[in-house]
Amino acid sequence: MGGGEGYRAVGYFANWAIYGRQYFPEMVPADKLTHILYAFADNREDGEVILTDKWADCEKHFSGDSWQDEGKNMYGCLKQMALHKKRNRNLKLLLSVGGWTYAHESKHFDGPMATAQGRKNFADSCVRLIKDYGFDGIDIDWEYPQNPDQGEQLLLLLHEVRQAMDVYADALSGYGSRPHFVLSIAAPAGKQNYQNMPLGGVAAVTDFINVMGYDFAGSWDQHAGHQANLYHCSSCPTRTPFNIHSVLHDYLAAGVPASKFVLGMPLYGRSFLQTSGPGKSYTGGVGEGSFEGGVWDFKALPKPGAVEHIDEESGASYSFDASSGTLISYDSVPMACRKAEYIKQNGLGGAMWWELSGDKAGDESIVSNVVRELGGHDGGKMERRHNCLSYPDSQFDNVRKGFPNN
Repeated sequence: MGGGEGYRAVGYFANWAIYGRQYFPEMVPADKLTHILYAFADNREDGEVILTDKWADCEKHFSGDSWQDEGKNMYGCLKQMALHKKRNRNLKLLLSVGGWTYAHESKHFDGPMATAQGRKNFADSCVRLIKDYGFDGIDIDWEYPQNPDQGEQLLLLLHEVRQAMDVYADALSGYGSRPHFVLSIAAPAGKQNYQNMPLGGVAAVTDFINVMGYDFAGSWDQHAGHQANLYHCSSCPTRTPFNIHSVLHDYLAAGVPASKFVLGMPLYGRSFLQTSGPGKSYTGGVGEGSFEGGVWDFKALPKPGAVEHIDEESGASYSFDASSGTLISYDSVPMACRKAEYIKQNGLGGAMWWELSGDKAGDESIVSNVVRELGGHDGGKMERRHNCLSYPDSQFDNVRKGFPNN
């Protein structure tokens, strides 16, 4: 499990969640997670990585932040994450670069990653951001390299970032123990995308790979399908356009160790209106959602009048409102716990969630239930590796000093 070091529990925190979603750093289940992926940074045309919302990231004052501090100090969500790290030494904070908007729609990786200088600029700026803002590593979300050339460019980029972080870690060893800066990626579950990637080489240079085991079905399909199922449904293939088990098989065959395969799970559901069930056509579109059409946060599910179901053959859960013909595909708590069993049975590296603001609180939290099923922090089954708290080269006084007043 987890490369002999325990399972990973990896959650994305979206910096825009503090606005409409009203999800703040204090709400993050920091004591349950081994890694937080802070989303998203972007990169310029020359490859330089930049933060995308300085006010949210390092300027906003939260409760307990003083307006009378002397010197130049970091506030915002990143200070709150640093305080989480200080209280939970097993929690690592990674800066996630790219994502759907920047990497896929805007294609910001395409130009600079095709050149050695662009990749070097990217890596060097990653290290500067680690130094200044107190990250424990980098998560690269190119997600969908469009051809084998881009797959090779991704591999070259990962080597460049790995080398740059190692050089800085060596420099910090003079201040005490040498930190290990983590390198991960978000990786696709669609064969048309991952076949472009040299997966064995990617696995060799990364600490783990977060495989996006969701969005298997949605508004782009003709049938109401499962969006995060474990298995192929041979009795009704239209239920399962994709499945996690075949993806795992392909990744293992390509040389990815099971212990580096982190299973991504959704904290949201995708809806289909006017259907008679999974695998059936739907005629009413996808309807409303929590923040975008057809997508409901897990904490809003099941909707009133809907009944939750488990599709045993597909390894999937969904809710169905027979009166309206509304099907919503999502992981229920029992299904998420079943995925935890799948992780254990197959020796996988852990679980990842997109994204934390969608989860329920307390006993109904998917994150909490999965971590408990994996063995829990108290059970000694989760990865145990201290984060880095020493950033002597930061431009911010409170980061350099380790937030002594907090």
